Amino acid sequence: MPKNENRGTPPAGGSAKRPHTRQPAKQEKAAVTGTGGNASRPAQSGASRRRRGRSGQGSEAAAPQTPPRDVAQPAQQPAQTTTEKSRSSRGRQTPSAAAKDRSGTKTGTARNPAARTSSGRNPSGRNPSTRSADRPAVTHAQTATGAGKKQPLRDGEQPVIRVIPLGGMREIGKNMTVYECGDDMIIVDCGVAFPGEDQPGIDAVIPDMAYIRQNKERLRGVFLTHGHEDHIGSLPWLTQLVDVPIYGGRLPMELVRRKLEERSGGAGLDKLRAVNDGDVIEAGRMRVEFIHVNHSIPDAFSLAIFTPGGIVVHSGDFKVDYTPIDGGPINLPRLAEIGSMGVELLVCESTNIEQAGSSPSERSLASSFETIFNDNDGRIFVASFSSNIYRLQQVVSAAERAGRKVALVGRSMLNVFDAARSLGYMQMKQDTLIDISQIDRYDPDRICVLTTGSQGEPMSALTRMAFSEHRSVEIIAGDTVVLSADPIPGNEKSVYRVINELFKRGAHVIYEGLADIHVSGHAYLEEIKLYHQLVRPKYFLPAHGEYRHMYTHAQVANDLGQPWDTMLLLNNGDICECGPSGCKITGFLPAEGILIDGSGVGDIDSSVLRERKMLADEGVIVVSMVVEQAANRLAAPPDIQMRGFIFESEASVIERECMNRITSFVRKLEDAKKPLAPAIRGNLLRDQLRDLLYTRTRRRPTIILSLIELP
Repeated sequence: MPKNENRGTPPAGGSAKRPHTRQPAKQEKAAVTGTGGNASRPAQSGASRRRRGRSGQGSEAAAPQTPPRDVAQPAQQPAQTTTEKSRSSRGRQTPSAAAKDRSGTKTGTARNPAARTSSGRNPSGRNPSTRSADRPAVTHAQTATGAGKKQPLRDGEQPVIRVIPLGGMREIGKNMTVYECGDDMIIVDCGVAFPGEDQPGIDAVIPDMAYIRQNKERLRGVFLTHGHEDHIGSLPWLTQLVDVPIYGGRLPMELVRRKLEERSGGAGLDKLRAVNDGDVIEAGRMRVEFIHVNHSIPDAFSLAIFTPGGIVVHSGDFKVDYTPIDGGPINLPRLAEIGSMGVELLVCESTNIEQAGSSPSERSLASSFETIFNDNDGRIFVASFSSNIYRLQQVVSAAERAGRKVALVGRSMLNVFDAARSLGYMQMKQDTLIDISQIDRYDPDRICVLTTGSQGEPMSALTRMAFSEHRSVEIIAGDTVVLSADPIPGNEKSVYRVINELFKRGAHVIYEGLADIHVSGHAYLEEIKLYHQLVRPKYFLPAHGEYRHMYTHAQVANDLGQPWDTMLLLNNGDICECGPSGCKITGFLPAEGILIDGSGVGDIDSSVLRERKMLADEGVIVVSMVVEQAANRLAAPPDIQMRGFIFESEASVIERECMNRITSFVRKLEDAKKPLAPAIRGNLLRDQLRDLLYTRTRRRPTIILSLIELP
């Protein structure tokens, strides 16, 4: 890493030395390609974007103020004829590595295809259960020969690495990043974002995959850092566009398998490849190594991407936990080893950059749950993220020690729990788990319920139980409810709404601030500093966070010696190129989120959302009329229906006034011998009703006129 005296000092109020950034721009149809891109797509330079008035766009990071570190060049590797071959673990070739039997097992490495961590053991320390015969097995990926080193250059080849984030920049969720070198392209993660309050009726938001579809012949594989929805949730849509291998840990692969079976009709099931810590996958001219890290879900990895242009480290979601519940500590030695090779680029998460110190270990919660189960009578409900397997295991273990049965509520809770149990990650007695319909058969002191809804989601199990809307169970006086999760920014109001309702029902509610019942799965400030010091990148891209997180992360990196002109704050869709001339933004792609509405994909525009908001805010009035054309009169009195507009106690008065206004309008037309139907279809009656309603209520509901014409 360049020394501190060369890192530069940002001027107060200035931006000349700040990490370069592009402000969000409106969606553009044109896209940019550079080295290794699709020649059929029109190029748009940074200069042309500046001429169009995009302040700060296309700015380039200057060359480093100190010469690049010397990078040891590896010996030329023999040409490869397949995309997946065997090598020794973590890039250190051993004499025994060449000796393999016909099944592909290497002598002297003891690689277990079921699972292995950096310590060479099953992540759960136990034997996984046998998969049902009717389930398609996930293929275990083989590893590549000679991987774990910087790839040699071909004659005339330009060592340029291209990074294109399609999601996960300046936001939490929807993580998806494209890496390119030459004619080869890989995808890291393919996540989903959940709709905000300004997107009523939207089920999910996925990345724009148009660039992937147009360049799918260059795509060599999809690599998953872990199994959270914001990293795997969009795979059902991606697998309908491309047919490439998908690599990830055992639990992510099991969750993806279930997701593909449910949502994509099974497309992509035969492409799932399970990997272990230290596995390296060949992807054209790139090779990707999986490095074990700690997170709130098993089988989480950082990725080291070895390219002809240098080594890229993609951190994924991580924390440093020296005493994890399972799986072993983060593989810091391997990160340090890769850092010593010379890392060209680091892309690192920024979620908890504002949290000082180091995150507590998941194991530190054991005593808190022990106390809760020992000190509280009646039923105990624990709400947590369904994917937090280690938290679920701690709750189950505490319940067993207290002599309680465990019931599960919530679709995602049931699905993830079953997936983890099938792989041996959840350990419990045979008779501990019961169906939610059986809880009334036991004394309240013998019941524990694991539920979704820790974020106050309107349709979650906990919310429905709190408001007596759940079909199987409700919260009553004497119950204890534990919210074992911090509110995600933006969810605070929903969470406290549920907490208030739980208190009204006489429940004893325990949440963050009252007890130590939650630890984060994301690294705090000191852990992120440690990651930087081990990897020591030449260039750095903050990721996985809102803008303030990414900017703060850049400031922290600068404090550690990273020059400002070697960092970029990217937007989704920015095309970043790192090579001999520096690291710079060379263009951008359309990367606005695609809205999923039922079976519709991307067919919801802003006008539909505006209409939905108007209906939600102002309500609707439907006026139905039947006209006899021959007699030019109404065949029956108008029918007026109001929804979401006014209180029922006032509705009759407003309805009567609307009826009088319609009657007066029709009478004037009849007296003037003018046809009724064309006048009603016009805007005059609607405008009169709108003026009347606003005068009486100061509201503007949507008015729908329905006309039936009889001969």
